[in-house]
Amino acid sequence: MKYISGLIVVILVLLGFNSAFVVKEGENALLLQFGRIVRADYQPGLHFKIPVVQQVMRFDNRILGLDAQPERYFTLEKKSVNVDFYVKWRIADNAAYYRATSGEQTQAIQRLTPIVKDALRHEFNSRKLEDLIAGGREDITGQVRKDTDLAARKNLGIAIVDVRIKRIDLPDEVSGSVYKRMRNERLQLANELRYTGQESAEKIRADADRQKVVLLADANREATKVKGDGDAQAAAIYAQAYSQDPEFFSFYRSLAAYRKSFADGKGVLVLKPDSEFLRYLNDGPGRAR
Repeated sequence: MKYISGLIVVILVLLGFNSAFVVKEGENALLLQFGRIVRADYQPGLHFKIPVVQQVMRFDNRILGLDAQPERYFTLEKKSVNVDFYVKWRIADNAAYYRATSGEQTQAIQRLTPIVKDALRHEFNSRKLEDLIAGGREDITGQVRKDTDLAARKNLGIAIVDVRIKRIDLPDEVSGSVYKRMRNERLQLANELRYTGQESAEKIRADADRQKVVLLADANREATKVKGDGDAQAAAIYAQAYSQDPEFFSFYRSLAAYRKSFADGKGVLVLKPDSEFLRYLNDGPGRAR
């Protein structure tokens, strides 16, 4: 009887331990009873269940990774490319995740991989190779994350956190032709830019030459006008001075002519003694005014 009592105590203690369970930080827990989901919203902490009858299944609540093997896809123009990608995901719905994968992470990855590959295939099939090389990765990954997140939540209870393309490689049989075509396109663009620059330079030179001719013509016309006005004013002044004292004006003009003729001291003039040019040199002191 004593042993039976002790056995009962041990069984009760074991049942007590079996009725309590702890959900840790970073975990999700699911309570099952005969394979049927009883509860799926446990928070971290201490919880209780019916011993033996109910079982607890724990899932990792952290962000998990899917790093698949590179896959070959075809672009819009039927060019093949090798795409290396990875996916970050986490469990969003414990019940849906358990029903779809039986709580096995390996099975979840096996079912998630074709969903991501199909979404990538659709995006690559709708784009040209030059768009992918020019920087279309962000558009692709953004759309793939959105599409796969909807499908994975609905079918697997999984949320897609991020999709990234690590690299896009061209197969050896097409890389040479692609780079050659890209090089020819860049050379054509460079030639067009060079031609456009030369054409613009010629237009600028022609416009500058035209402006130069116009400016010089305007300047010469203005100079001629100013010179004509000056000559007219000088003639008017001379005429006014001449009318006031013609004899003195004639004498002054003769002095100016003498000064100019004998300025360097080396000039030689051959004139008749009675030349009008020597008039004021020949006049005596009493005759000059």
